[in-house]
Amino acid sequence: MGRTDETVRSLVPARIDRLPWSRFHTRMIAALGVAWILDGLEVQIASIVGPVLQRADTLRLSSGEVGFAGTVFLLGEVLGALVFGRISDRLGRRRLFIVTLGLYLAANALTALSFGYSIFLVFRFAAGAGIGGEYAAIHSAIDELIPARYRGRVDLAVSGTYWFGAILASLGEYVLLNPRLLPPDVGWRIGFLIGPLIGVAIWGLRRTLPESPRWQLMHGRAREAERTLAGIEREVAASGGRLPPVDESRYIEVRAREQVPFTLVARTLFRDYPKRSVLGATLMISQSLLYNAIFFTYGLVLKHFYGVADHDVPKYFFAFAVGNLLGPLLIGRLFDTIGRRQMISGTYLVAGALMAVSGYLFERGLLTAFTQTVMWSVIFFIASAAASSGYLTVSEIFPMELRAQAIALFFAIAQVFGSFGPAILGSLIGEQAHPDRTRLFVAYLVASGVMGAAGVVAAFWGVRAERASLEDVAAPLSSVRRPSDRLDPGG
Repeated sequence: MGRTDETVRSLVPARIDRLPWSRFHTRMIAALGVAWILDGLEVQIASIVGPVLQRADTLRLSSGEVGFAGTVFLLGEVLGALVFGRISDRLGRRRLFIVTLGLYLAANALTALSFGYSIFLVFRFAAGAGIGGEYAAIHSAIDELIPARYRGRVDLAVSGTYWFGAILASLGEYVLLNPRLLPPDVGWRIGFLIGPLIGVAIWGLRRTLPESPRWQLMHGRAREAERTLAGIEREVAASGGRLPPVDESRYIEVRAREQVPFTLVARTLFRDYPKRSVLGATLMISQSLLYNAIFFTYGLVLKHFYGVADHDVPKYFFAFAVGNLLGPLLIGRLFDTIGRRQMISGTYLVAGALMAVSGYLFERGLLTAFTQTVMWSVIFFIASAAASSGYLTVSEIFPMELRAQAIALFFAIAQVFGSFGPAILGSLIGEQAHPDRTRLFVAYLVASGVMGAAGVVAAFWGVRAERASLEDVAAPLSSVRRPSDRLDPGG
């Protein structure tokens, strides 16, 4: 198992959790949160350019092929999350969030050079792998470095920046897909270069970030953890932050592990924490089905059912993305004050109910492109906070040594289920001459029901992790002295 015999007593987690907010935390969020911006940018661009790629002067794709390209990107995210999540727990957070960004930059730039459907799919898969790897390493690093009292709102806000990327894509593609400015086969290619330009700009900032002291401590590098944390504390103090005294009773004793075998990962997730595993899987699968089913095909819905011109599609996406961005930003604080269980359950249930209502109005032909967008902006204002809380949940309710792998596993499970959404809905929409509202309505009802079911699971099995140290939420596998368990076990 790569386990050492030395037992270390440390206050590293307590020292991290007592830090005030500082420029260091802002810099970290700016450097790491870009992963979500890039993912939002990617998915939005793929959705917006879908109708354009059906043109005879571009790649001449069918609706099913457009949806399948989205599925391939999501499957790439699955592989990337599983592979890089394992490596992140083994080699550290910092190495991985540099490597995964590099993979994304290269693959996405090459996507812009695709002149056939097959090679287009290859590069979309590789770009997805880079983004999937980002999720595992970055969520781990953020949660391990953010003080406990800020963790919920920060995690939701970072996840919500996905929609800032979507807004950038909407604005960029509104210009790039204007046939009066650029030929259609040029505009969509330039759009796929927006993400790499952002990634290159953030590359240097990301390289200045330290390794997670929690990761170093649990892997037998206690002295490195102390040096890393001392550097963070100096930076906090230099920026004017006052360092409160450390509660000496909050120490932990650990016997480090260099590697956690797959058997122990499986045993911990499914034997020691079965209820938490069901909770995490349910939350992640439901939000993935809802978002991937709707988001990847929204451009096709606007075109085939409402007659929206290709170059006007980004205008509608812009409003939709704004609602999604504001949700986590405005609601996120409540997850730290009212509590995780109440807010997670409530947002999932309300979003599911509103989705069913909007699907009924769509099927009855009572909506226009404008009112459809308004309704979905309101729904996803709530659903965005719900989806972000799913990522927050799986990143904080399992032991530190397998945190990245847990994030990767539940992300992968969710994406496997969600990856079928774009292809299925693309086929259900049909071609422009014969769109079918009823078949699409049934799919919307399924997504609505799954969200509601997740809300019920969260109501019963949600974990009260608000304002709690990660070591209190789930004791490390390497812990010798476990912190007092003030939380419900979560089974």
